[in-house]
Formats: sequence, structure tokens, C-alpha cells
Amino acid sequence: MLHVGEGKGADALEPFWGRLRAGGAKIEVVATDLSPACIGVVARHLPEATLVFDRFHVVKLYNEKLSQLRRELYAQLKDTMAESVLKGIRWLLLKRPENLDPSRNAPERLGEGLGLNEPLATAYYLKEELSEIRDQEEREQAEALLMDWILYAESTKIPMPVKFAKTVRLHAFGILAWYDYPVSTGALEGTNNKIKTTKR
Repeated sequence: MLHVGEGKGADALEPFWGRLRAGGAKIEVVATDLSPACIGVVARHLPEATLVFDRFHVVKLYNEKLSQLRRELYAQLKDTMAESVLKGIRWLLLKRPENLDPSRNAPERLGEGLGLNEPLATAYYLKEELSEIRDQEEREQAEALLMDWILYAESTKIPMPVKFAKTVRLHAFGILAWYDYPVSTGALEGTNNKIKTTKR
């Protein structure tokens, strides 16, 4: 751990850049999320470094959009049976299929919820396919899958996946850069949570 900054903005890293310059460190690669502020500040201070967009953050961002889509659909179904079904699958949408608890009928409940709304089902299955891209052993395979994912998401005409496909297309170079530099910030998320808990 070299630096902990307050907040999520570019200002939180200002003291770090000073220490970096003073130490004469050479940074080749930076793993980050898709935050424009973070990307911008890294590009400004480390223009030669390769950016790697961590799968953890790509999927996390998609999950946030998926949850928002479920909330919008839930709001449209006020006082119907479908409303309670959609409410009940809130957390199931975010889990990988292999992590669904059969003893609580989780797979069946998720299936029932997805059966109520085709756009939600399509968005959910796109999430699963997005998670599988970095499971590929070769960069070429991952790139082919990523491009297929973008084209399929765009073809759905569902606003949320279409918009997210634009984000993925814009950041594809950094998503695929993981095959050249397999670095991840996923492990640091636990540290971030511990710091937040300690502060509270």
C-alpha cells in the first residue's frame, strides 16, 4: 500500500503523483475502473502507461445498470403479482448461476422473474456472457467474443445494453489489455471495504 486518498475524484491522487515524481518510479501499467476521472488523471500523469480495465469493475458497472433496469420494470408493475416476483429476484440477478442456492429455489425464482420480461432476461444473459470473456485462454478468442457481445447487445435495441455496448466498445482496448498485463484491482476492493468500515 503506497497511498490512500479521500474520495473517488482525481484530487484524491494528487499527493501520490508528487511522491511518484520524487521517487523517480517508472509505471508501465495501471489497473483501474471505467471512471472517466480516473482514466483522465492517469493519462495526464502517466501518458506512456498501459491502462487495464479490470473485469471486476466492468461486470460491477453492468450489474448496477441491470439493477436499475429491474427497478424501472418493478415501478411499472405496481400492485401486480409480477411486481412481487421482480422484487424477489433483486439479488438473484447479480449472482452467477452456479452460486444460486437450490435449497431456496433460487434458480426457479430467477427463471420465473426472467420469464416475466424479455428485455430483463436478455440483459441478464448478456451479463453472464460478459463475465465469460476473460475466461478465454487467448487474447484472440477474448477479442472475438467481446466484439460479438458488443454487436449482439447493440442488436437487442434495449436501451440499457445498447448504451453499455457503447461503453464497452470505447474501452475494449483496456479490457483486452489484461491479456498482456494480467493485473487486477479486485483484491483491493476488500481493502477498500475494510477502510470504509474502520472509518465508520
